[in-house]
Order: sequence, then structure tokens, then C-alpha cells
Amino acid sequence: MTSSHRAINPWVIALTVMIATFMEVLDTSVANVALPHIAGDLSATVEETTWVLTSYLVANAVVLPLGGYFSSLMGRKRFYLTCVSVFTVASLLCGIAPSLGWLIFFRVLQGLGGGGLQPISQAILVETFPHEKRGAAMAVYGMGVVLAPIIGPVLGGWITDNFSWHWIFLINIPVGFLSFSLTSALVQDPPTFHRISLKEGARFDYLGIGILTLGLASLEIVLDEGQRKDWFSSGFIVFFAIVAVVALVFAVLYELGKERPIVDLRLLKDRTFAVSIVMLFVLGFVLYGSLALLPIFLQTLLGYTALLSGWVLSPGGLAILLMMPVVAMLLKKVDTRWLIAFGFFTCGLGLIQMSGFNLQVDFQTAMTSRVVQSVGFAFLFIPINVSAFQHIPHEKTAYAAGLMNLVRNIGGSTGIALATTMLARRAQVHQANLVGHLSPGDPAYQGLLDRATQLGILRGGLSPADAAHMAQGAAYGTVVKQSSMMAFADTFWFMGVLCFTLMPLLFLMRRSRATGAVPID
Repeated sequence: MTSSHRAINPWVIALTVMIATFMEVLDTSVANVALPHIAGDLSATVEETTWVLTSYLVANAVVLPLGGYFSSLMGRKRFYLTCVSVFTVASLLCGIAPSLGWLIFFRVLQGLGGGGLQPISQAILVETFPHEKRGAAMAVYGMGVVLAPIIGPVLGGWITDNFSWHWIFLINIPVGFLSFSLTSALVQDPPTFHRISLKEGARFDYLGIGILTLGLASLEIVLDEGQRKDWFSSGFIVFFAIVAVVALVFAVLYELGKERPIVDLRLLKDRTFAVSIVMLFVLGFVLYGSLALLPIFLQTLLGYTALLSGWVLSPGGLAILLMMPVVAMLLKKVDTRWLIAFGFFTCGLGLIQMSGFNLQVDFQTAMTSRVVQSVGFAFLFIPINVSAFQHIPHEKTAYAAGLMNLVRNIGGSTGIALATTMLARRAQVHQANLVGHLSPGDPAYQGLLDRATQLGILRGGLSPADAAHMAQGAAYGTVVKQSSMMAFADTFWFMGVLCFTLMPLLFLMRRSRATGAVPID
């Protein structure tokens, strides 16, 4: 590192690069609860406004793996400052957008600017801290990346209710200015960083960037819009699915043949990095999948308000905040693989507890299960990231960070898509099974109808015919709620089992260099 870089406390640099990154990740979920308000204000349907979310995620996914390539051309600090600038200006434009079309366009710009912040900030952290303190650096990074999507819906709801939806974008402006100023003053490219000059014979890879952009954008559209359009029964989804497969397969073959690839897939030759990539995918899957399902369960089946469901999730965020420094300290003494094993076990345990929920589950039980799951997240994020970077050369740090963030985000999109699809399909299956019992010959069903009919006559003052009709409606409503409850239980159980099935992969990872722990293998 340069002397100027050495003179600055690394924790100051860590907090500096996390300011904008936290806001960028926050923007992946902060607009969710504001969609009805945006739709009403801009004269659009709620379904049309979902493109406010999709456009951002698509643009984000496109840029995430390109951070290493662009920083090698522009310089890491310059690229990071460019991303902060684009993100901040686009946030202003989103806040003053006059129509839905313009808002979606500005969200694309915001996603393009924000996409480079995650991998570059992670690369800066890895190179700012020595190996033995890398866990602490990842704790700072993890607090932003894992906490932001949890806080996002609660913060977005509060801002929308108390001010207007415009402010969920406008709050980024002072944060962006602060990030730009601090980064300009404090962050420097390390001496080990080698910038590629186009004048030295390196060519700007238009074809590679174009194919990768097309493939990732198509994949993100399929994942985000699939459930709403009933997946492959929609020609729209089939088209983008074919484009995604063809483009991504071509991109992989093309990148493997390049001397200076945009996305360095050769990094996957290292088995520890490859296993870490798989685990980050599942971490994103479970984090975003459960985060999408739990508020729906609380609000639609238990009748919680958006604020109350936010209070169920908030202690989980606090648990992550408290446990990440503990995990960072444990990294110095315990093999990362044991910590990852504990993390997947705890996360899976929390999800299995959720699969035991029923329609009478109380606030305390729901909150406790979420806290147990969140403790698992704290034990997963830092050790997986530290393990992934163990054998990565310094000059490949940004490439590795881009690939890791891309995989985690795609895991999140896949988790939301698969969880919501599984919820809908399992609800149909359970409803069909339960409706089979709603026949006049079933004694239990007939007894329920008789009791409900008598109640309607005696307490409601209804005629026998109206009371009988009301009793049948109430019985069907109970079936719908019970089938939905069973579908939630199935989906939580699936995600919990997924956590447990990953644990054997730990035997493929190398022992952590920074610990003196007894190896697993």
C-alpha cells in the first residue's frame, strides 16, 4: 500500500466504502412497499409498477460481474467514484420522475451505477485489511449487504406513510455526496493494482459485454416476472428463457477462450472458491426467499399490519448486527468450515421451526424463529466470503468479488421466484385435497355446517337458507386459509432442508489459513 493509504485507519476506509454500498443494497427492497403509492400517483397499475423493481435488479445484475474488468481499465477508485456519481444522480432523477416510463428508465441508470459498488467495495476491503483481520472487514461489509434488504421494506413503508414515495429515492442524494467526498479523500488504488491500458494492445470487449449483458438481463427478467406471468405458459417468459440460456452458454465459452476475460471463470478451478460460490447462491436464495414469504404470511394469514410484520423481522436484523463481530473474532480461533456448518444448521433450524407455524402462531414464536435463522446468516456470510478469497491472487480480487456478488444476487432472485411459485402451487394441491372432504357425506363437514348454520340463525338473525349459505362460505374460507398455511409450511421446510443438504460440501473446502483449528478433512 502507499504511505498515504497506510496512514489512514483501515476502519475509516471500511466505513467509507460501505456508505454508498449500504444504500445501493437498500434500494433493492426499499421500493417494494411503495408500489401502490407509485401506481396511484403515476396513473399506472400495481403490476406495471413492478417494473420499478425488475428494471433495477436487471441493471444491477448486468454490472455486478463487470466491476473487475472496468476497474482494470479505469482504475478502481475512479470506477467506484463513477458508480457513486451515476447512482446519486439517478436517485435524484427517480425522485422527480414525471411518469412511470421515466421512473423505470432512471431506475435502470440507478441500477447500472449501483451494480459496481458491491464488488469494488468488497475488493477494497479485502486489500485494505491483512488476512488475519479480513473477517472483521467482512463483518462490516456483511452488516450492509445482509441488513439492508431486511431494513428496506420497513424503512420504505415508514418514509412512504409519513412523507411520500419520492423520498425513498431522494434520501440517497446526501448519502451519495458524503460517499463521493470521503472516497475521494481517503481511498487509493493499492500498489499491487495493475491498470490495463487500451493503448497497450488491450481491446475493449464489446462482444463479450454485449452477450453477457443480454444473458444476465434475460435471466433476471425470467426470474422476476415468471410467477406473475405463469412461467412457461407465457410466450414472453419462454422467449427470454431461450435468450438467457443461449447467451449465457455462449458467454461462458467465449470468456473461457479469452486471455483477458470480462468475467474470470477460471477462478472456479479453485475448489474452495467454487464451493463458496455455491454456498453464496444458497445464502441469497434462503435470505431473499424467506424475506419475501414471511411478511406475506404475517399480513395475509395472521392479519398483521405492515409495521407489525416489520417488528417481527427487525429483531433478526439486530441479531445479525450483534453476532457478526462475534463471528469475526471466532474466525481467528475456529476453522471457517465449522462456522459455516453451524451457520447452515442454525439457519435451517429456524426455517424448520417456521414450517411448524399454524394460524394461531403468536408474535413471540414468529419473531424467535426469525432470530434463530438470522443468527445462522451471521455465521454464514463472513466465513464464506473469507474462505472464498483465501487463494485468490490480489490482482483478481475485484473479479472474484464481482462473481460472488452476482451469484448471491441471482440466488436471491431465484429464491424469491421459486418460493412464491412453490407457495402458489402447493396451496392449489392442498386446497384440492381439503376440498375433497367438503362433501355432504362427510360427518365432520356436515357437523361444522350445522353448527355454523345454527349460529347464524340464533345470533345473526338470518333465515335458515341464508345461514346455510353463509356457513358454506365460511367453510370454504377456512379451507383456503388452511391450504395457504400448509403451503407456507412446505416452502419453509424446503428451504430448511436445502440448508442441511449443503453441509457435506464443507469437506471439499480447504482448512482456513488464519486458524490453527483441527481440519475437518
